[in-house]
Amino acid sequence: MRTRTLGRSGVDVTELSFGAAAIGNLYTPVADEEARSAVDAAWDAGIRHFDTAPHYGIGLSERRLGEALAGRDRSAYTVSTKAGRLLVPAEESGGDDLEHGFAVPATHRRVWDFSADGVRRSLEDSLTRLGLDRVDLVYLHDPDDHGEQAFREAYPALERLRAEGVVGAIGAGMNQAAMLTRFVRDTDVDAVLCAGRYTLLDQGALTELLPEAQARGTSVVVGGVFNSGLLADPRPGATYDYAVAPSEVLDRACQLQAVAQRHGITLRAAALAFPLGHPAVASVLVGTRSPREVRDTAQQFAVAVPAAFWQEARAEGLLADDVPVPVAGKEHA
Repeated sequence: MRTRTLGRSGVDVTELSFGAAAIGNLYTPVADEEARSAVDAAWDAGIRHFDTAPHYGIGLSERRLGEALAGRDRSAYTVSTKAGRLLVPAEESGGDDLEHGFAVPATHRRVWDFSADGVRRSLEDSLTRLGLDRVDLVYLHDPDDHGEQAFREAYPALERLRAEGVVGAIGAGMNQAAMLTRFVRDTDVDAVLCAGRYTLLDQGALTELLPEAQARGTSVVVGGVFNSGLLADPRPGATYDYAVAPSEVLDRACQLQAVAQRHGITLRAAALAFPLGHPAVASVLVGTRSPREVRDTAQQFAVAVPAAFWQEARAEGLLADDVPVPVAGKEHA
């Protein structure tokens, strides 16, 4: 599978990346063996970039990912994790973490911390859970309501960690494009992770973020390409951005699916291919929880989406004429 370099960092990521939130028991439990098998299937498919965070399953995702990667050549893969939430032992035992979306016991609580010390402590704790002596990329995780501290304290701490060689690349990861654009403009991040804002249904990142990233040589990793499920399986009741899809959005997704079917491909294949049509995008990050899901994602990613699909989507008003699309006939190797 092809790789791309994150900005000027020298850190390479595969064009398809493994998102490890799901193996942190996102919404529903995943057995230990199933989680390990999902990582093994990603490796067998040629995926060599793995993304996790302390937030995912209150550390479970990091522990499982580290265990699954243990024993593999450390120079053969890259790992990203995140900082901004410290995990503190809960004062009372019992209960679960489903309020935050994870089917795990609520053994710890999350404490927002974008201080310099918080960033270093978060990274140290992540390394312990992962069983690694380094990670390749650290993102500031969801600093939406903590922008002042994130720019004033957390970002300089990441810069120092990069200068010291503790990490290879730094960035920020969010579900919005506006603050990520500020990171690209006002700091020297290598990459930003933008979830849900550059998809077949939502091209909000195209207004400012992607042009700024391209102009400054900053890479964008795109997550949430299925918009939390709708573009994987458009049907009544499907979710879009973590809520039931509005009827007009569902209609657009169904129209896109019909176009895909007319050209002999799945909507999933088109959704996976779309982001890499923009030159600033380095990788598409997909969360998977089982070997079956991993294999399906890799197979769909390998599909060469015909130029006629993009042409018809534009003709039907489903994509604007100025939205870049992958080169016709290009296959993901």
